[in-house]
Amino acid sequence: MGELLGDLAAAFIGLSGVAVIVGVVLIRRGDRVWHPRVMLVATAFAALFLVFYLLKWGLYGTTRYAGPEEWRTAYYALLISHTVLAALNGPMVLWLLYNAFKRRFAVHRAWARWTVPVWLYVAVTGWVIDIVLKRYGEPAGGIGF
Repeated sequence: MGELLGDLAAAFIGLSGVAVIVGVVLIRRGDRVWHPRVMLVATAFAALFLVFYLLKWGLYGTTRYAGPEEWRTAYYALLISHTVLAALNGPMVLWLLYNAFKRRFAVHRAWARWTVPVWLYVAVTGWVIDIVLKRYGEPAGGIGF
C-alpha cells in the first residue's frame, strides 16, 4: 500500500508539472480563459500530491538512501535543494493565486517568473528522488504506525 501511495503522489506531482507548462503556454498565447483554469488544475494536482505524500510518510515512515557511496553527496545535495524549494513553493503558489484572484496581475506576473521554475524544479527533482529511492532506498522508519 505504501508503494501505491508513493506512486500516486509521484503521478500527481508529475501531472501538476505538465499542467504548469500548459498554463504557461496558454498565457503566452494570450489565453486568459484557459490559463487560470489549467493553473487551478495544476494547484489541485499539487495539493493531491501533498495529501498522498503525507499519507505515505505518516503511515509508512521515511526511506533512507542506501545506494553507492560515491553518489551520496550528489543525492543529498539534490534532496536538500528539493526540500528547501518545495517548502518555499507552497507559499509562493498561494501568493500567486491570491494576487490573481485580486486581479493584481503585475504582481502575479512578477512572482510567476520565480515560482514557475521553482515549481518545475521541485516536480522534476521529486521524480528523480523517487526513482533513486525505488532503486537504492531502504525503510528508515519514522512516525509510521
